[in-house]
Amino acid sequence: MKKILSAFFILMFALQGCKESDKKNDTAKPNKEISDLSIYNLPSKWTTQDGKDIELKSLNGNVLVMVMIYTSCKAACPRLVADMRDIESKLDKKTKKNVKLILVSIDPKTDTPQRLKKFAIENQMNQEPWIFLRSTEENTREFAAVLAVNYKQISPVDFSHSNIISVFNPAGELVFQQEGLGVNNEKTIETINMEAQKI
Repeated sequence: MKKILSAFFILMFALQGCKESDKKNDTAKPNKEISDLSIYNLPSKWTTQDGKDIELKSLNGNVLVMVMIYTSCKAACPRLVADMRDIESKLDKKTKKNVKLILVSIDPKTDTPQRLKKFAIENQMNQEPWIFLRSTEENTREFAAVLAVNYKQISPVDFSHSNIISVFNPAGELVFQQEGLGVNNEKTIETINMEAQKI
């Protein structure tokens, strides 16, 4: 009988230890609810330059720096790409792993995953933290509205579009926008680094 009681108490202590351990793990990784302002509520599907289908919510937990471009653009887009590269070069090396730099195509008909991949390789952006995304015309329009990016096809190969770089916190909420080409990006960098340190 004593052996049975001893075994029972040992089992109870072991289970209590597991519960305590679970509580510690819950504290370390809180399961935060997505707010109504989060882009992770969007149900749209996107395809990367590697042909992988994703939803935006799969990027949850990262700071996102996003810009809308199209690969055949010869005017503003090369400048926007250069601005994104400049931002990357100024990211805090300790927290850079918490940041994704994302280029979203406004021309999904032309910008196939293969074309995005070629563009990424040509611009030496085919590695972390760079991601290229394309979707349907409808999803692209919806996402552009969220970013307050206006674009319009003005010829079979050309678009006029806003030049906006958007920063989202790890919960997918818009926290900052940089508008214009080649503008001072100190505030953008400061915002990205500050949000990345919170992760």
